[in-house]
Amino acid sequence: MSSYTPPKVWEWDAENGGKFASTNRPVAGPTHDAPLPQGKHRWQLHSLATPNGVKVTVMFEELLEAGHDAEYDAWPIDIGKGDQFGSGFVAVNPNSKIPALLDTKTGLRLFESGSILLQLATEYDAFLPHEPRARAETLNWLFWQMGSAPYLGGGFGHFYSYAPEPMEYPINRFTMEAKRQLDVLDRTLAEREFIAGDQYTIADMAIAPWYGGVATGAVYDAKEFLQADGYTHVQRWAAQVMDRPAYKRGRMVNRTFGDPAEQLHERHAAADFDTRTQDKIG
Repeated sequence: MSSYTPPKVWEWDAENGGKFASTNRPVAGPTHDAPLPQGKHRWQLHSLATPNGVKVTVMFEELLEAGHDAEYDAWPIDIGKGDQFGSGFVAVNPNSKIPALLDTKTGLRLFESGSILLQLATEYDAFLPHEPRARAETLNWLFWQMGSAPYLGGGFGHFYSYAPEPMEYPINRFTMEAKRQLDVLDRTLAEREFIAGDQYTIADMAIAPWYGGVATGAVYDAKEFLQADGYTHVQRWAAQVMDRPAYKRGRMVNRTFGDPAEQLHERHAAADFDTRTQDKIG
Protein backbone atom coordinates (compact mmCIF):
# COMPACT_ATOMS: atom_id res chain seq x y z
CA MET A 1 0.00 0.00 0.00
CA SER A 2 1.28 3.48 -0.86
CA SER A 3 2.56 5.64 1.96
CA TYR A 4 1.78 8.84 0.06
CA THR A 5 0.15 11.59 2.10
CA PRO A 6 -1.22 14.61 0.19
CA PRO A 7 0.50 17.87 1.18
CA LYS A 8 -1.51 20.72 2.63
CA VAL A 9 -0.94 22.69 -0.58
CA TRP A 10 -0.49 20.95 -3.92
CA GLU A 11 2.34 22.13 -6.18
CA TRP A 12 2.82 21.14 -9.80
CA ASP A 13 5.73 18.88 -10.66
CA ALA A 14 6.07 18.73 -14.43
CA GLU A 15 8.07 15.51 -14.18
CA ASN A 16 5.39 13.64 -12.25
CA GLY A 17 2.72 12.86 -14.81
CA GLY A 18 3.57 9.71 -16.70
CA LYS A 19 3.92 9.29 -20.45
CA PHE A 20 1.90 12.37 -21.37
CA ALA A 21 3.00 14.73 -18.60
CA SER A 22 4.05 17.35 -21.15
CA THR A 23 0.53 17.62 -22.59
CA ASN A 24 -0.98 19.06 -19.41
CA ARG A 25 -0.37 21.91 -17.01
CA PRO A 26 -2.41 23.53 -14.22
CA VAL A 27 -3.02 26.86 -15.99
CA ALA A 28 -4.73 27.87 -19.21
CA GLY A 29 -3.74 30.26 -21.98
CA PRO A 30 -1.10 30.16 -24.72
CA THR A 31 2.57 29.45 -24.10
CA HIS A 32 3.82 30.73 -27.43
CA ASP A 33 2.80 32.66 -30.54
CA ALA A 34 1.77 30.28 -33.31
CA PRO A 35 -0.86 31.31 -35.89
CA LEU A 36 -2.88 28.44 -37.31
CA PRO A 37 -2.57 27.52 -41.00
CA GLN A 38 -5.62 28.01 -43.18
CA GLY A 39 -6.66 26.24 -46.36
CA LYS A 40 -9.21 27.08 -49.02
CA HIS A 41 -12.30 25.38 -47.59
CA ARG A 42 -14.96 26.77 -45.29
CA TRP A 43 -14.18 24.35 -42.49
CA GLN A 44 -10.73 24.42 -40.90
CA LEU A 45 -10.14 21.51 -38.54
CA HIS A 46 -7.17 21.33 -36.18
CA SER A 47 -7.01 17.94 -34.57
CA LEU A 48 -5.37 14.57 -34.00
CA ALA A 49 -6.68 11.05 -34.64
CA THR A 50 -7.42 10.21 -31.03
CA PRO A 51 -10.99 9.01 -30.37
CA ASN A 52 -12.20 12.57 -29.84
CA GLY A 53 -10.63 13.72 -33.09
CA VAL A 54 -11.89 10.72 -35.09
CA LYS A 55 -15.49 11.57 -34.20
CA VAL A 56 -15.30 14.79 -36.20
CA THR A 57 -13.34 13.54 -39.22
CA VAL A 58 -15.78 10.62 -39.50
CA MET A 59 -18.65 13.13 -39.45
CA PHE A 60 -17.10 15.18 -42.26
CA GLU A 61 -16.45 12.07 -44.34
CA GLU A 62 -20.00 10.83 -43.74
CA LEU A 63 -21.38 14.19 -44.84
CA LEU A 64 -19.30 14.08 -48.01
CA GLU A 65 -20.32 10.44 -48.63
CA ALA A 66 -23.96 11.55 -48.38
CA GLY A 67 -23.43 14.25 -51.01
CA HIS A 68 -23.22 17.34 -48.82
CA ASP A 69 -20.94 20.27 -49.64
CA ALA A 70 -18.80 19.76 -46.55
CA GLU A 71 -15.24 19.89 -47.83
CA TYR A 72 -12.71 20.67 -45.15
CA ASP A 73 -9.04 21.20 -44.44
CA ALA A 74 -7.66 19.10 -41.59
CA TRP A 75 -4.40 20.15 -39.94
CA PRO A 76 -2.55 17.99 -37.39
CA ILE A 77 -1.99 19.19 -33.84
CA ASP A 78 1.05 17.57 -32.21
CA ILE A 79 0.02 17.50 -28.56
CA GLY A 80 3.39 15.99 -27.59
CA LYS A 81 5.09 19.16 -28.84
CA GLY A 82 2.52 21.47 -27.26
CA ASP A 83 0.82 22.70 -30.45
CA GLN A 84 -2.41 22.93 -28.45
CA PHE A 85 -0.89 25.75 -26.40
CA GLY A 86 -0.11 27.95 -29.40
CA SER A 87 -1.87 31.31 -29.56
CA GLY A 88 -3.85 30.44 -32.70
CA PHE A 89 -5.16 27.19 -31.31
CA VAL A 90 -6.08 28.71 -27.95
CA ALA A 91 -8.02 31.42 -29.77
CA VAL A 92 -10.24 28.69 -31.25
CA ASN A 93 -10.28 26.46 -28.17
CA PRO A 94 -9.39 28.15 -24.86
CA ASN A 95 -9.39 24.69 -23.27
CA SER A 96 -6.35 23.61 -25.37
CA LYS A 97 -7.81 20.23 -26.32
CA ILE A 98 -8.44 18.74 -29.73
CA PRO A 99 -10.51 18.93 -31.83
CA ALA A 100 -10.97 22.60 -32.70
CA LEU A 101 -12.92 23.77 -35.73
CA LEU A 102 -13.16 27.18 -37.37
CA ASP A 103 -16.03 28.10 -39.69
CA THR A 104 -14.49 30.68 -42.01
CA LYS A 105 -17.91 31.50 -43.52
CA THR A 106 -19.44 32.72 -40.27
CA GLY A 107 -16.38 33.20 -38.07
CA LEU A 108 -17.73 30.73 -35.52
CA ARG A 109 -15.24 28.82 -33.42
CA LEU A 110 -16.28 25.35 -32.34
CA PHE A 111 -14.68 23.22 -29.68
CA GLU A 112 -15.69 20.07 -27.78
CA SER A 113 -16.39 17.18 -30.13
CA GLY A 114 -20.03 16.84 -29.10
CA SER A 115 -20.68 20.50 -29.85
CA ILE A 116 -19.00 20.14 -33.25
CA LEU A 117 -21.05 17.07 -34.15
CA LEU A 118 -24.28 18.78 -33.13
CA GLN A 119 -23.43 21.96 -35.05
CA LEU A 120 -22.56 20.06 -38.24
CA ALA A 121 -25.65 17.85 -37.95
CA THR A 122 -27.79 20.97 -37.62
CA GLU A 123 -25.99 22.85 -40.40
CA TYR A 124 -26.42 20.03 -42.91
CA ASP A 125 -29.65 18.54 -41.53
CA ALA A 126 -27.99 15.14 -41.39
CA PHE A 127 -27.47 12.27 -38.94
CA LEU A 128 -29.82 13.82 -36.40
CA PRO A 129 -33.46 12.68 -36.64
CA HIS A 130 -36.35 15.14 -36.90
CA GLU A 131 -38.88 13.00 -35.05
CA PRO A 132 -38.86 14.26 -31.43
CA ARG A 133 -38.37 10.92 -29.67
CA ALA A 134 -35.62 9.78 -32.02
CA ARG A 135 -33.90 13.16 -31.81
CA ALA A 136 -34.06 13.14 -28.00
CA GLU A 137 -32.68 9.59 -27.89
CA THR A 138 -29.80 10.57 -30.17
CA LEU A 139 -28.93 13.51 -27.94
CA ASN A 140 -29.28 11.34 -24.83
CA TRP A 141 -26.55 9.07 -26.13
CA LEU A 142 -24.38 11.87 -27.51
CA PHE A 143 -24.26 13.49 -24.07
CA TRP A 144 -23.90 10.09 -22.39
CA GLN A 145 -20.69 9.68 -24.31
CA MET A 146 -19.44 13.15 -23.41
CA GLY A 147 -20.05 12.47 -19.73
CA SER A 148 -18.88 8.85 -19.65
CA ALA A 149 -15.75 8.83 -21.78
CA PRO A 150 -13.59 10.70 -19.23
CA TYR A 151 -13.92 7.63 -17.00
CA LEU A 152 -12.84 5.46 -19.91
CA GLY A 153 -9.98 7.67 -21.12
CA GLY A 154 -8.74 9.74 -18.22
CA GLY A 155 -9.65 6.97 -15.80
CA PHE A 156 -9.26 3.45 -17.15
CA GLY A 157 -7.02 4.28 -20.10
CA HIS A 158 -4.68 6.48 -18.10
CA PHE A 159 -4.10 4.09 -15.23
CA TYR A 160 -4.07 0.93 -17.36
CA SER A 161 -1.79 2.24 -20.13
CA TYR A 162 -0.06 5.49 -19.24
CA ALA A 163 0.52 5.89 -15.49
CA PRO A 164 4.18 5.76 -14.42
CA GLU A 165 3.55 2.43 -12.67
CA PRO A 166 0.60 0.03 -12.27
CA MET A 167 -1.61 0.89 -9.30
CA GLU A 168 -4.16 -1.68 -8.20
CA TYR A 169 -6.82 0.55 -6.70
CA PRO A 170 -7.35 2.98 -9.62
CA ILE A 171 -7.09 0.18 -12.20
CA ASN A 172 -9.72 -1.83 -10.36
CA ARG A 173 -11.92 1.22 -9.83
CA PHE A 174 -11.91 2.36 -13.45
CA THR A 175 -12.01 -1.16 -14.93
CA MET A 176 -15.24 -1.73 -13.04
CA GLU A 177 -16.67 1.48 -14.50
CA ALA A 178 -15.43 0.71 -18.03
CA LYS A 179 -17.11 -2.70 -17.93
CA ARG A 180 -20.31 -1.21 -16.53
CA GLN A 181 -20.42 1.27 -19.40
CA LEU A 182 -19.79 -1.46 -21.97
CA ASP A 183 -22.65 -3.41 -20.39
CA VAL A 184 -24.92 -0.37 -20.70
CA LEU A 185 -24.15 -0.29 -24.42
CA ASP A 186 -24.43 -4.04 -24.85
CA ARG A 187 -27.89 -4.19 -23.27
CA THR A 188 -29.05 -1.27 -25.40
CA LEU A 189 -27.65 -2.70 -28.64
CA ALA A 190 -29.34 -6.03 -27.96
CA GLU A 191 -32.61 -4.29 -28.80
CA ARG A 192 -31.67 -1.98 -31.66
CA GLU A 193 -29.37 -1.79 -34.66
CA PHE A 194 -27.69 1.48 -33.75
CA ILE A 195 -27.15 3.30 -30.48
CA ALA A 196 -30.21 5.53 -30.71
CA GLY A 197 -32.49 3.24 -32.69
CA ASP A 198 -32.75 2.12 -36.31
CA GLN A 199 -30.82 5.09 -37.74
CA TYR A 200 -27.09 5.74 -37.88
CA THR A 201 -26.56 9.08 -36.13
CA ILE A 202 -24.02 11.37 -34.55
CA ALA A 203 -24.43 9.28 -31.40
CA ASP A 204 -22.81 6.31 -33.17
CA MET A 205 -20.04 8.57 -34.50
CA ALA A 206 -19.35 9.82 -30.99
CA ILE A 207 -19.38 6.46 -29.24
CA ALA A 208 -17.68 4.15 -31.76
CA PRO A 209 -14.16 5.64 -31.63
CA TRP A 210 -14.10 5.26 -27.84
CA TYR A 211 -16.13 2.20 -26.94
CA GLY A 212 -15.88 0.42 -30.27
CA GLY A 213 -12.14 1.08 -30.16
CA VAL A 214 -11.82 -0.39 -26.69
CA ALA A 215 -14.02 -3.39 -27.53
CA THR A 216 -11.99 -4.25 -30.63
CA GLY A 217 -8.61 -3.66 -28.98
CA ALA A 218 -7.74 -0.65 -31.13
CA VAL A 219 -7.71 1.62 -28.06
CA TYR A 220 -5.52 0.76 -25.04
CA ASP A 221 -4.97 -2.84 -26.25
CA ALA A 222 -7.22 -3.99 -23.41
CA LYS A 223 -9.62 -6.30 -25.23
CA GLU A 224 -8.53 -9.43 -23.36
CA PHE A 225 -8.19 -7.64 -20.02
CA LEU A 226 -11.77 -6.37 -20.26
CA GLN A 227 -13.10 -9.66 -21.70
CA ALA A 228 -14.57 -7.50 -24.43
CA ASP A 229 -15.58 -10.40 -26.67
CA GLY A 230 -18.34 -11.05 -24.16
CA TYR A 231 -20.10 -7.85 -25.19
CA THR A 232 -21.45 -9.49 -28.33
CA HIS A 233 -23.87 -6.75 -29.29
CA VAL A 234 -21.20 -4.08 -28.93
CA GLN A 235 -18.92 -6.19 -31.12
CA ARG A 236 -21.60 -6.55 -33.80
CA TRP A 237 -22.32 -2.82 -33.78
CA ALA A 238 -18.65 -1.79 -33.72
CA ALA A 239 -17.86 -3.98 -36.73
CA GLN A 240 -20.85 -2.57 -38.61
CA VAL A 241 -19.95 1.06 -37.91
CA MET A 242 -16.21 0.72 -38.41
CA ASP A 243 -16.71 -1.01 -41.75
CA ARG A 244 -18.40 2.05 -43.23
CA PRO A 245 -16.21 3.62 -45.94
CA ALA A 246 -16.51 7.08 -44.38
CA TYR A 247 -15.46 5.73 -40.98
CA LYS A 248 -12.41 4.07 -42.51
CA ARG A 249 -11.40 7.35 -44.14
CA GLY A 250 -12.17 9.44 -41.10
CA ARG A 251 -9.93 7.44 -38.79
CA MET A 252 -6.97 8.07 -41.13
CA VAL A 253 -7.19 11.87 -41.01
CA ASN A 254 -4.63 13.60 -38.76
CA ARG A 255 -3.33 10.15 -37.83
CA THR A 256 0.40 10.34 -37.03
CA PHE A 257 0.94 6.86 -35.60
CA GLY A 258 0.53 3.22 -36.62
CA ASP A 259 0.63 1.84 -40.15
CA PRO A 260 1.98 4.54 -42.55
CA ALA A 261 -0.60 3.43 -45.13
CA GLU A 262 -3.33 4.54 -42.70
CA GLN A 263 -1.77 7.90 -41.83
CA LEU A 264 -3.05 11.00 -43.60
CA HIS A 265 -1.39 13.77 -41.62
CA GLU A 266 -3.17 16.57 -43.49
CA ARG A 267 -6.38 16.32 -45.48
CA HIS A 268 -7.34 18.95 -48.04
CA ALA A 269 -9.12 16.95 -50.75
CA ALA A 270 -10.73 13.56 -51.26
CA ALA A 271 -7.84 12.54 -53.52
CA ASP A 272 -5.43 12.83 -50.60
CA PHE A 273 -6.46 9.37 -49.37
CA ASP A 274 -5.00 7.91 -52.57
CA THR A 275 -1.95 10.13 -52.96
CA ARG A 276 -0.80 11.61 -49.64
CA THR A 277 -0.73 8.83 -47.02
CA GLN A 278 2.63 8.46 -45.29
CA ASP A 279 3.57 5.28 -47.12
CA LYS A 280 3.42 7.29 -50.36
CA ILE A 281 5.09 10.55 -49.30
CA GLY A 282 7.19 9.18 -46.42
